[in-house]
Amino acid sequence: MDERAALEALGERVDAAGDDCAVVGESVLTTDMLHEKTDFPAGVTKYTAGWRAVGASLSDVAAMGAEARAALAVYAAPEFDDDLLAFVDGAHDVCERVGAEYVGGDLDTHEEFTVATTAMGRTTNPVFRSGASVGEAVCVTGTLGRSAAALRLFEAGETERANELFQFTPRVAAGRAIAPVASAMMDISDGLARSLHQMADASDCGISVTESLPIDESVAEVAGDERERRELGTFFGEDFELLFTVSEADLGALAEKSSVPVTRIGTVVEEGVTRDGEALPDRGYTHG
Repeated sequence: MDERAALEALGERVDAAGDDCAVVGESVLTTDMLHEKTDFPAGVTKYTAGWRAVGASLSDVAAMGAEARAALAVYAAPEFDDDLLAFVDGAHDVCERVGAEYVGGDLDTHEEFTVATTAMGRTTNPVFRSGASVGEAVCVTGTLGRSAAALRLFEAGETERANELFQFTPRVAAGRAIAPVASAMMDISDGLARSLHQMADASDCGISVTESLPIDESVAEVAGDERERRELGTFFGEDFELLFTVSEADLGALAEKSSVPVTRIGTVVEEGVTRDGEALPDRGYTHG
């Protein structure tokens, strides 16, 4: 099975699976695993790795509209040295950025640097990806393509700028502001296009993208033209912004409540996932 088939099979056996976090009472829980070969390009500092690994799990908490409470990590590497301390500093700082606490984890030796992170949040009204209704606005927070630009910069040896871009802020505050009016929400770590398909499948609807996408200004540093910029913003993934649906009546007030820009990109429709009237491929980031 590929990753998607495996997730679908697990969803048939685990009732809580299928959203960014599992909901247990008033708590939301999530876990992630990252590997050096597939998730940390050459030039990523261990500080950035700690920030990004824990941040990825905190992003899932944000997607449920929850308050971030705590995170921990399993750190596995061939040996333990100052890199471990830098990793913990990054993990601590990203937690501090969103008002959570880094509470430790576990250590193990492994031939490849590998991290498993867990985050916990709290909410009495979690937002799932299955509540979108026809006619609602489809929106995203922040900008798209930041991680794609970072990867290109790592490849070019511009590691200082690339590490800066890799240290994203999980949208916990924005998720909390959006949650009271959102009908569906998820993070877009798998890329915008794939996330649109996932939300449409979960909500049994379609999505029509008709507006310009908010492409991060950093993408212009690495992309040659507008077509390439839009490609990176649509399909690359790993941006950790929020995708959500909201009624027309509630959309206007969000600009004042959200801690980051909110951009409408389309509308919930009966069926199909399209961009400017053409079918949008279900393509994006795959863990491999």
